[in-house]
Amino acid sequence: MRLQTILKLLLAISVLLLGAQMAAQAADAPVKLQGLRGGTPINQDNAPGAFRQERDHGPAPRDFVQQPPLIPHTIGNYQITKNFNKCMECHAWSKTASTGATKVGVTHFRNREGQELDNVSPRRYFCTQCHVPQTDAKPLVENTFQRARGMQ
Repeated sequence: MRLQTILKLLLAISVLLLGAQMAAQAADAPVKLQGLRGGTPINQDNAPGAFRQERDHGPAPRDFVQQPPLIPHTIGNYQITKNFNKCMECHAWSKTASTGATKVGVTHFRNREGQELDNVSPRRYFCTQCHVPQTDAKPLVENTFQRARGMQ
């Protein structure tokens, strides 16, 4: 065997032994993980945080192309059931001229097969599945998200 091959083999063995030693030390060290629930047991709920919805304001800028618009007003007492949707009192196409609200997007009138409907599709009827109001709550985790370059 050549000297270079022997040295490479010794180096590889050294790295493997060092890695094994570090893994053994890491396995012995206790890991401290903190979930978002803190120390609250799984069968209990965390107390709600003290936060409030932002006051009514104009539409918020979007951070990525397909982002659903954020709700720029409070919706505390809004009722959305299978029979009634409070949002449609202002955002239905027939009402936006008098209310000044944003029209429901055309994609909300298509069913799963892409067929155009006369009314909002049942799969798009529950607005708060995608559209959310904003609060003054502090972030739960560090966020380094940056707006898409084309949206800046």
